[in-house]
Amino acid sequence: MKYRKLGSTGLDVSKFVFGAGAVGGIVFQPDRETRLEAVRRALGAGVNWIDTAPGYGDGQSEENLGWILKEVDEKPYISTKVRIGAEHLADIPGEIQRSMEASLERLQRDSVDLIQLHTAVTRERGTQRGSVSIDNVLDDGGVLTGFDRLRDQGLANLFGFTGFGETECLHGLIKSGRFNSVQTYYNLLNPSVGRSVPSTFSAHDYGNLIALAHENGVGILNIRVLAAGAVAGQDPAGGPARASRPARARTTTCGALAWSPRRCPGTRARWRKRRVRYSLTNPGVSGVLVGFKVLSYVDEALAAIDMGPLADDTMTKLDKLYESDFGDI
Repeated sequence: MKYRKLGSTGLDVSKFVFGAGAVGGIVFQPDRETRLEAVRRALGAGVNWIDTAPGYGDGQSEENLGWILKEVDEKPYISTKVRIGAEHLADIPGEIQRSMEASLERLQRDSVDLIQLHTAVTRERGTQRGSVSIDNVLDDGGVLTGFDRLRDQGLANLFGFTGFGETECLHGLIKSGRFNSVQTYYNLLNPSVGRSVPSTFSAHDYGNLIALAHENGVGILNIRVLAAGAVAGQDPAGGPARASRPARARTTTCGALAWSPRRCPGTRARWRKRRVRYSLTNPGVSGVLVGFKVLSYVDEALAAIDMGPLADDTMTKLDKLYESDFGDI
C-alpha cells in the first residue's frame, strides 16, 4: 500500500480509503462473514482509513463496523459525519453532540479521528436543497463551535466537510483555516474540482478546489470516483442527479479514450481501475474513497493503487477533451 499526507495534519493516509457507505454497500451484506472479510482484506493490505456516517443505512454502517473492528487486529483511522437540518439551527452544537454520541455508541468507540459536516453549504440557507449558510458553519454557535466542543471532550480530533454547495462558500471554508480535510467530488465526469475547465462547462464548476486545499494544508479525501456508479457503466445509485450528466458525458469521455465497458464487457474491471487511478493522478488527492459491492472489488481497488497514475498520453487526451467539446455536455 502507498500513502500520502492528509494535508498538514501529519497523518499518512492510504491512497485507498475504505468507504462504508450505501454505494456498493458491502458492509450491509446479509452474510456477516462477507462484511468481515471485506474489511479484513483491505486492512491486511495496508488500508488505514475507514469512512462512515450515521446516515448510511440509518446507522447500520456504524453499527456493523462496531463489531467488525473488534474482530480485526488493525486499528484504522475512522471518520464519520453529522448532517445539520433546518430543525437543528436553534442548537447546532447540541445536535452535533447528540449525533456524535450516538455514532460512538454504534461504533463502540470512545472517539473518532475525523468528524465531517455532511450538509451542503451556501451563502444563504436553503439556496440548495437542505443547505446551511456559511455563517451557520463559521459563526459562534455554529458547526465549528460544536466541533470545538467535541475536540475539547476528546471525542474527535480533526474537522472536515463534504464539498457540496456553492463554490465560493466551499473555498471560504478552506481559507478559514479551521478545517483539516474536505471530501471532494472529482472524477471523469466532473473534473472541475481538480483542474480548470472551459467557460462553456455546464456542470457545477468547483474552481479547482483541490489546488486551493493543497495551498492551505487541507487534505483531500476524494469521493464518488465512479460517480455513484455512472462511470462504471451503470445507472447511478440515487438517480441521475448524483452523477452529473452521466449518459452523454460518459459516452463522450469513454468514446474518446476507447474505455467503454458496455462495448467491451470483458474489460469492466480494468475500466473501474482506471477511474481510481485517474483520481490519484492528481497529487493533491490524499486518498480515494471507494465503496464495494462484492469482495473482488476490494482486490480491484488494491490493484489499481499498485498500478499507479494514468499514463501521460492518456492525460493529454483528457486535457484536449476537457478543453473542447466536453464543456458543452
